[in-house]
Amino acid sequence: MTESVRSRLKAMLGVFAVLTGLIVVRLISLQFGKDVEHFRDIYESETGYLVTVTPPRGRIYDRSGELLATNDVKYALGISPDFVTDPEGLAKILSSLLGRPFEDMHALIQQETPEKYVIIQRPVSAEIGEKLLAMQRDPVGPNLGGLIVEPMQTRVYPGGTLASHVVGFVGLDNQGYAGIEDFYNDILAGRPVVGFKPVVPFDVALNPAPDVGADLYLTIDRDIQSLAEQTLAGAVKRYGAEGGEIIIMEPKTGRILALAVNPAFDPNNYVTDPNAFEPNPAVSAQFEPGSTFKVLTMAAALQSGVVTPETTYQDTGYIEVGGVGIRNWNGAAWGTQDMTGLLQHSLNVGTAWVSTQMGPKTFYDYMTAFGIGQVTNIDLSGEASGRLKRPGDSDWYESDLGTNAFGQGVATTPIQLLTAISAIANGGAMMQPHLLERVVDGDVIHTTQPQVLGRPISADVAATLNNMLAVSVEREANGALLPGYRIAGKTGTAQIPIPGGYDFQKTIASFVGWGPVDDPRFIVLIKFDRPSASIWGSDTAAPTFGELVKRLVVLMDIPPDDVRRQLAAQTAGQ
Repeated sequence: MTESVRSRLKAMLGVFAVLTGLIVVRLISLQFGKDVEHFRDIYESETGYLVTVTPPRGRIYDRSGELLATNDVKYALGISPDFVTDPEGLAKILSSLLGRPFEDMHALIQQETPEKYVIIQRPVSAEIGEKLLAMQRDPVGPNLGGLIVEPMQTRVYPGGTLASHVVGFVGLDNQGYAGIEDFYNDILAGRPVVGFKPVVPFDVALNPAPDVGADLYLTIDRDIQSLAEQTLAGAVKRYGAEGGEIIIMEPKTGRILALAVNPAFDPNNYVTDPNAFEPNPAVSAQFEPGSTFKVLTMAAALQSGVVTPETTYQDTGYIEVGGVGIRNWNGAAWGTQDMTGLLQHSLNVGTAWVSTQMGPKTFYDYMTAFGIGQVTNIDLSGEASGRLKRPGDSDWYESDLGTNAFGQGVATTPIQLLTAISAIANGGAMMQPHLLERVVDGDVIHTTQPQVLGRPISADVAATLNNMLAVSVEREANGALLPGYRIAGKTGTAQIPIPGGYDFQKTIASFVGWGPVDDPRFIVLIKFDRPSASIWGSDTAAPTFGELVKRLVVLMDIPPDDVRRQLAAQTAGQ
């Protein structure tokens, strides 16, 4: 071999060595260099797409473990256009199973799009989804190339309309809307993660594992909730009301045992039920409470020492406060009345006289202490604060001191009014109303502890007023009475504000009652919107209370007063 040939061979080998080295360097750079992410993005964009992997949502139970909300599996149908090999055949099958026109299906499958995933329908039933999956697994089945059948979590409410305004509902985006589903969405939803979904056949990707949602146990008692809803529905129909609410609470703990709203809705079919998108009036509907508010005025007057139960005044049927005349509900004069008689006959003139004896500062300071005009922070979304005007506000007038005393010109919500009055039932302590009993997150359990919101009155004043209101119910609203049990409470009939004044034809009728008086286990608010059979709370809300508590004491296992005293005496003697 000549020297020139050797030189050429060495040169060629050198060139090959350099080229080989460059190729190796390039391969290394592609594998580990700065362009790795770029090429990975190209690969993923061509072979799949990013999806959010959603964990099973936490379940919701009542206080006894009865299921209120759980999960079911349905399916989402989509296609990967690049992998559809028989668009006509696929369109025929989907058209038949989904009941949609073939032309629509065919056009959807054939559309020109840069997307790697096109939604066909979500959700579809488990039956349809599993039938399509079986077809895909069948080696001699139809050509379903490009069809993607994915399981998806859907929310199921076994009770249907039961406690619908408490529980709320979940949309297809796995976001809670209204109620507990909304307020505790982050706890129930867990932590979804984003993963890569391949569309290349036989390509395998790891499935990321999201954190599952926690289970919630509520203070709601399913049986008591059902009783409240049945009672409310019957009363709304009987009295021709436009709607209403019943709230049942333990005054000693603030636990909500039932929260019924009429009309209700079915969270399983929230899309077609317009009531699903209405705010929960038990926490969001502001109204002038009327005579139930007299309870708070009397509590403030007793606590401040302005009156005692024996204090009397001369009811002439008229009083002027701030230049505005105030009359009683029936326009009559009631003569000499003590404070129990004032409550018994629900006298506007007497209540306005009491508030003027206190003066603006004392009266409004006590109303603020009772939480009027403030949210209770109950664990439901959409709570309104109500409105308590005070001296110094641009729309407060001296006459408001008189009218606010009997619940006119002041706005509360049902839950706010119930919480305020519960202080009287609970020895002066006002408890935080709540619906969450405990959270169960795997092996970790968190239990909600009762919280005191405030103590606007003393235990002695609360006991005195309890007795006064028990006498008032016995004389004024005997439809609310329950044989064998001493009950305290107050009716309310409130005018509805309209432009230029008040509606004299329609009212808000209400009753707040609790018992047994010597050891209150429950406090109940009943409210009807614009009842047509009678405008008066004593004719509508009070007898509804009586009807409700007759069964409530059985469900709560509360013996009659004399039986309880006998049992207590026997226990004390042991």
